[in-house]
Amino acid sequence: MRRFASILLASALLLPGQTYDLLLKGGHVIDPKNNLNAPLDVAITAGKVARVAAGIPVAEAKALADVRGLYVMPGLIDIHVHVYAGTGLPRTYTGDLSVYPDPLSFRSGVTTMVDAGTSGWKNFPDFRQRVIDRAKTRVLAFLNIVGNGMSPVGESDPSNMDAEETAKMARAHKDVIVGFKTAHYAGEGWSAVDGATKAGRAENLPVMVDFGVLKPPRNLEALMGDKLRKGDIYTHCYAGLRLEVENGKLNPAMRQGRERGIYFDVGHGGGSFFWNIAVPAIQADFFPDSISSDLHMGSVNSGFKDMPNLMSKMMSLGMPLEKVVRASTWNPAVEINRLELGHLSVGAEADVAVLRLEQGQFGFLDSAGARREGKQRLTTEMTLRKGVPVWDLNGRAAKDWKSFNYRKPGAPPSKK
Repeated sequence: MRRFASILLASALLLPGQTYDLLLKGGHVIDPKNNLNAPLDVAITAGKVARVAAGIPVAEAKALADVRGLYVMPGLIDIHVHVYAGTGLPRTYTGDLSVYPDPLSFRSGVTTMVDAGTSGWKNFPDFRQRVIDRAKTRVLAFLNIVGNGMSPVGESDPSNMDAEETAKMARAHKDVIVGFKTAHYAGEGWSAVDGATKAGRAENLPVMVDFGVLKPPRNLEALMGDKLRKGDIYTHCYAGLRLEVENGKLNPAMRQGRERGIYFDVGHGGGSFFWNIAVPAIQADFFPDSISSDLHMGSVNSGFKDMPNLMSKMMSLGMPLEKVVRASTWNPAVEINRLELGHLSVGAEADVAVLRLEQGQFGFLDSAGARREGKQRLTTEMTLRKGVPVWDLNGRAAKDWKSFNYRKPGAPPSKK
């Protein structure tokens, strides 16, 4: 309580006569980084969080959004997506299997996406100019250890892996590259993991591993006990494709990895989340550190729907709401070492998600299309990016049409 009170006191320091651009009024704030889980208002000025407190006067804000009955939280951070779209390459993630970020992020409460190794050092500059620099969504990236990334060349040929060039590219784009990725490796030995961790050590960045195909001596025990480092990320943790759960029991290697400081990420996707794996893992108290989508054309309309639906799915498994929010905001920010993200501290960029929690009987699908029921469902009501509404389902931050200043036909655009 003392820490909670100090946060409110610090956030309440105002200049005389200060006016806010937007006030989110009456919502329930969940901000795990700051240990906030209470009814509070959020005031925003110049794209930044200006104040988080109870009872902020409406008169101090230029615009008001009534968010009573809704949950207000930091903008969601999805650390596993594939958004290298627009190249025209068919049937590949460096092309038609990727999706553009903006049409799918904001309607899902997501303000930050991290591309999970779709590009490598050879084609990252094209990915950056084509997608990252043009998106309104904040797009960051894990760089694939394979030079061409997830291209038609494939990801199993060690001759296409170059730790030095991968590290060099990350150094040149350190504002957006947050780590390295290996995925889908089906070759011999440990070339992919060893190459990615070598680049990780060179730049002091984490590695995300989609462990690919098990092939002796390449197994989960060696990966967790020896190969991965503290701070590395194991994605697809409920896939079951690498013996994460055996005979209904959690593989002891998973706990060993957690004890060594490895993070575990959901990475739902179109084929990496199954009830018969997730249920026994959660029953063994093995919750994910981060919740992510593995968003691409093969997953967006399948068992995965969007991030709030996936968060609801984890709640149906027994994960408390506050932990679900933490795993979708602050935890992923920590995993990618972007501590300026994932919270509503005063002065932070005002990336905000406003979600509705519905009560009822709902059905959720896994990657096989199997149904499991849940009694709660989160849906996105509103999303702010840099303090500006970019998704507003019910127009909560908008003016009523009768008082709206419409532009007359033929008149120049308003400069206001």
